[in-house]
Amino acid sequence: MTKAINLPGTRIEILNPEVSRGKIRHALFDFDGTLSLVREGWQDVMVPMMFEYISEVAKDESTEEVMHTIRDFVTRLTGKQTIYQMFELADQIKKRGGTPLDPLEYKHEYLRRLEKRISDRIEGLESNSIDPSTLLVPGSVELLDSLRERGVRLYLASGTDEPFVIREARLLGLDHYFDGGIFGALDTYQNFSKKMVIDRIINENDLNGPELVGFGDGYVEIENTKSVGGIAVGMPTLESDPVHWDDWKKERLRQAGADLLIPNFAEHVPLLAFLFNEST
Repeated sequence: MTKAINLPGTRIEILNPEVSRGKIRHALFDFDGTLSLVREGWQDVMVPMMFEYISEVAKDESTEEVMHTIRDFVTRLTGKQTIYQMFELADQIKKRGGTPLDPLEYKHEYLRRLEKRISDRIEGLESNSIDPSTLLVPGSVELLDSLRERGVRLYLASGTDEPFVIREARLLGLDHYFDGGIFGALDTYQNFSKKMVIDRIINENDLNGPELVGFGDGYVEIENTKSVGGIAVGMPTLESDPVHWDDWKKERLRQAGADLLIPNFAEHVPLLAFLFNEST
């Protein structure tokens, strides 16, 4: 296991000291948990919903065993489109002798329940009664400003459905930063993946790996960024209290091959100085 080296005077952990620096031209961001906290607590909607369906056909398993199975695959698939978690739900029901619904039906039911949970946040943002900064990972706006000042082109790619990503990026005042585009999950799931977005960025701009940096809190975007030789910055933010690390996420992102780990963007100045190989 790679031993982390802290960037002096910061909480920024460097897992790959040999990372190629000073070449970044394009940056890809995940959305939920990386920049946005609007959907914080989504697991508390998805996991109980899945338990309702699986427990109907789980004959010889305890509540704890079923919940462990669900939490494992939900977190393993975080970062992919939501439909993939619903495919797994259907498989788990089938495995236990049940007849699952179409995964798209499960997805729409989950989205209905999640919309209900976050409706106060959405309404508060729309009415300006909630300050958008309270639903952003600390330092997000300052980081995006600093990247744009350096001439970096920015992209947003999320496993959340695209209309919701566009809506919430707008409500948080972030949409104008992403001149490269905002991309999200589609009901025709075959037409979107983070890997497809990354491959397109690489091919359209004729990039070498370290000219792309990816920021995310999920296994998927870290692996996809590393697969093209890009720089992967893992964001194991504790969404319920984003000044702290989420230790479970931290270990998962380390395993995924992240080059750096940061709990949030509060230390964006030394972070970017390191990535762009600038003296501070």
